[in-house]
Amino acid sequence: MCLEQQKILVTGADGFIGSHLTETLVRQGCSVRAFVLYNSFNSWGWLDRSPKEIQDSLEIFSGDIRDPYGVKKAMQGCDIVLHLAALIAIPYSYHSPDTYVDTNIKGTLNVVQAARELGVQKVVHTSTSEVYGTAQFVPITEEHPLQGQSPYSASKIGADQIAMSFCSSFKTPVAIIRPFNTYGPRQSARAVIPTVITQIANGQRKIKLGSLHPTRDFNYVKDTVSGFIKMAESQAAIGQVINIGSNYEISIGDTVQLIADVMNVEIEIASDVQRFRPKDSEVNRLWAENKKAKEIIDWQPAYGGREGFKRGLSETANWFTNPENLKQYKSNVYNI
Repeated sequence: MCLEQQKILVTGADGFIGSHLTETLVRQGCSVRAFVLYNSFNSWGWLDRSPKEIQDSLEIFSGDIRDPYGVKKAMQGCDIVLHLAALIAIPYSYHSPDTYVDTNIKGTLNVVQAARELGVQKVVHTSTSEVYGTAQFVPITEEHPLQGQSPYSASKIGADQIAMSFCSSFKTPVAIIRPFNTYGPRQSARAVIPTVITQIANGQRKIKLGSLHPTRDFNYVKDTVSGFIKMAESQAAIGQVINIGSNYEISIGDTVQLIADVMNVEIEIASDVQRFRPKDSEVNRLWAENKKAKEIIDWQPAYGGREGFKRGLSETANWFTNPENLKQYKSNVYNI
């Protein structure tokens, strides 16, 4: 499928991954409608920081993914929907789980219901590696059991199942992309990599963190964006769940040290109790098998392995240490 000939709606276009994806699509010559969360400040999120030529090429739709009428209106005239809008902060899901059901599950229902009624050509629904919970085997394939170890992950399991049920029941053309831990410029400081980088960039050398033993498969945002584009282009992806991951496992502790090395500083790690997940909610191990992505959508990471990870961390640190970018963050406050 040639994306340049399609009208594309990106939900969550104002967010971390969504803004990068939106900008990339515009640069490729695509016609993009960016669905951003309505607010009284008329803010387009990270798209406010996009170059003027990008902004001028966008059609902005301000709305709320929880509103089925607004979602359907946003999707009218669109051929492809890249559905990224979601609540994703795990700690926030512990005290406000109801909002995750409304946003992630019911929001996804709104998207696939409208897609069915409007005859949209494809919906790419965004999942997360958190749905796997702690790995029962590695590397994790798409056949791994799903385990809702937090209200967030449970809501994403529900959203995934709603999306795929419309593919099975009504032949709605749904493909599910399942990115592992994406990092890069613009990421919220609730995530570990921006947390460490912003603390260091603000002159702190005693870094406050939670658990250091869990392992993750980190995915640079440019690789995640290319995964979305490959999913949108591929007809073979319809009806499939596809992991997007680097197939490289590293612990949080080793990640923190790698960041310090990249930023050329010596640090000390301080345990901060509020940053720990409840014991049985912590996902201790994530490591992606990406064979299916290579075979079905011809995707593979450009930032894979330890050296690729270091390259991605360097690009991320360079962005965060720019004073104009760093001032957007409150490194002295724990972000949930």
